[in-house]
Amino acid sequence: MSGVTRARTVLPARFDGRWRAEMDDYVIALAWSPDGALLAAASVSGTIRVFDAQAGSVSATLPGHAMGTNALDWHPDSTRLASIGQDGKAIVWDAKMGERLHVLQVGASWGERALWSAKGDLLATAAGKIVRLWNGQGEQVREFTDHASTVTDMAWKPGTDQLAVGAYGGAVIWKADSEQAVRRLTWQGSTLRLCWSRDGSVLTAGQQDSSIIFWDARKPEPSMMWGYATKVRELAWDRFSKYLATGGSETIVIWKFGGKGPEGTKPIQLVGHEDLLTALAFQHKGSVLASSAQDGTVLAWLPGKRDDPLGGLRGLGSVSHVVWSPDDRFLAIGDDQGAVVVAHFAQT
Repeated sequence: MSGVTRARTVLPARFDGRWRAEMDDYVIALAWSPDGALLAAASVSGTIRVFDAQAGSVSATLPGHAMGTNALDWHPDSTRLASIGQDGKAIVWDAKMGERLHVLQVGASWGERALWSAKGDLLATAAGKIVRLWNGQGEQVREFTDHASTVTDMAWKPGTDQLAVGAYGGAVIWKADSEQAVRRLTWQGSTLRLCWSRDGSVLTAGQQDSSIIFWDARKPEPSMMWGYATKVRELAWDRFSKYLATGGSETIVIWKFGGKGPEGTKPIQLVGHEDLLTALAFQHKGSVLASSAQDGTVLAWLPGKRDDPLGGLRGLGSVSHVVWSPDDRFLAIGDDQGAVVVAHFAQT
């Protein structure tokens, strides 16, 4: 059962523990509603809980997916919540009422991702090699199957109806109103994560082979950065599309974009964690970067201005997610023990 207690702040200054609740298993997904009023969390065993973001009380418990939930995403209306799981289905929920609105067959037994477009008129689902687009009434409007392998990630290009889909061999960019690919971004390797810069000019891919690839719209060929300790799943762009923060080790490596780009330059390296990084997130409108690691720490940074952390939290399990609230005042944290923590961030 879910219980609420006060979270304990261990490092000084800028984080004030607000509330803590317990899920029944590893927190595999964590998402704020766009209005900031609700926080949805899914455990790997399938259960989804929707919390009142201020009080930490449970406003709805959703059964999720019988074989396990994999991903969550809120509709822009802050009422509808999409989930996808290992039962071959995506479900659109009325998260406030705790009711199923649509049950979607995603085309394969393992559903990997579900993402609403910025306008909320389309939901993209990925399962196996199949990407499907659905309208707000739960009707399938498009299917894309021309991928070299199982789809590992998707990302809507900011401000557009173009969807980047990652798999082995790079990424494919699709447009919602066409069956033909807009562009094929090829690279010999297995793409794990995709992340667009906030201005949509650069698409970055974290790779299985301990590297990152980025395709810059201003350049004819992709670029590669390598030398990471392990595969790279952690990617985050700042609001100005100036800094790209990357994981792949216990050190945060930040590449500076601008001018000719980061090729041939020395990155910023932020040292504070004692184990592999697990998540990175820049604020939506601010410049603070949150990071987490397997050592149970969460730290806040101001890249480009100081190399030491602003503050943070310790004493968690291996952290799986850090997510800023829409107004950047709160940080939600999930870990492998099922803890969901919300901390107030006070920047002075």
